[in-house]
Amino acid sequence: MPASDLLRETAATARSATLAVFFLNGLAFASWAARIPAAAQTLDIGPGQIGVLLLVLGLGSVLVLPLAGPLAARLGTANTVRAGGVLVALAMLGLAGALQAVLVPAAAAALFGLGVGIACWDVAMNIEGADVERQLRRTVMPQFHAAFSLGAFAGALAGAGLSALQVPLSAHLACLAVLVAAAALALPRAFLPPRPAAHAAAAGARGFGAWREPRTVLIGVVVLGAALTEGAANDWIAKAAVDGLGASAAEGALVFAVFVAAMTAVRLAGGRVVDRLGRVPVLRLGLAAALAGLLLFVLAPNLPLALVGAVLWGFGAALGFPLGMSAAAEDPARAAGRVSVVSTLGYVAFLAGPPFLGFLGQHVGVRNSLLAVAVLITVSALAAPAAREQRRG
Repeated sequence: MPASDLLRETAATARSATLAVFFLNGLAFASWAARIPAAAQTLDIGPGQIGVLLLVLGLGSVLVLPLAGPLAARLGTANTVRAGGVLVALAMLGLAGALQAVLVPAAAAALFGLGVGIACWDVAMNIEGADVERQLRRTVMPQFHAAFSLGAFAGALAGAGLSALQVPLSAHLACLAVLVAAAALALPRAFLPPRPAAHAAAAGARGFGAWREPRTVLIGVVVLGAALTEGAANDWIAKAAVDGLGASAAEGALVFAVFVAAMTAVRLAGGRVVDRLGRVPVLRLGLAAALAGLLLFVLAPNLPLALVGAVLWGFGAALGFPLGMSAAAEDPARAAGRVSVVSTLGYVAFLAGPPFLGFLGQHVGVRNSLLAVAVLITVSALAAPAAREQRRG
């Protein structure tokens, strides 16, 4: 077989494995998130204490994200995904034990470990996705993030179904831990061949220097705005429809489902548009659509118009995060550190943004509080030129 054909076949196999890893990551996270009410009931705690537990999980991720890139550079993406997946599995087993024993501090420790494992896994799979994208010479990162969304959807459905069947959360987590560990150990075998050790060590040594690179920080600003745009909808769009438009709970859920469906559809099909128009024009178009959709949703006098706004919002929120990852990882020698920077800024937006909107919503209403997101969408659009393609090879 010619060398070029072999490379393409290797990249195609790695693409399938990376899609599966993204799907598994979304499945694992959403399976837990969908059953947070069950955890609260088992531990006999209220919303405030649940909020603290979720903050501990987020803290584990944010503390480790700046280290995850250099770690992936030294260990390789395959080994880092394996380590992250095993840590996630162990944390799930620890959480299952904490639920069985009804120990809130033990649950907090397990969730901290879950946050650490997810962060390592997330950065490594994005670096691998960028490597695959370079080998294929076409934009596929949005498809990887669509796989994450589909995995999250499957995890949420599984969580809802198991909850309806009254399957104990501890048993659910124990079974999921086995699946995650087995898949996380096996799937990376099909990743691209690891880089030479000397090259990886040099990349790891340069990892923290990425925080001093203006272009990398500006890409992080793009992702920060995109992450808040997506996270705000995930956490508040259904509630905003209920409170601001008098929608029923079912109608609020429908608005959220429409947003997710629109975002996932664009992620599945957006790569070809990016290859045709370029990354910066697509980012600007997407952010403009997100801004228009957000404003229409907030200002709409009725639910049908708000649904149109949710569709536009979903279209616009789809590509900012994956294209930011592609831009950060273009240079393989510096991808690890740069992806760490961009991921950290994105996660901060996911974690800090929605609570801030909730606080603001207490004073101006949930729907009106979403107008604050429009400011960051505008800032992200101004920073979008930093994501322009630097190399292709």
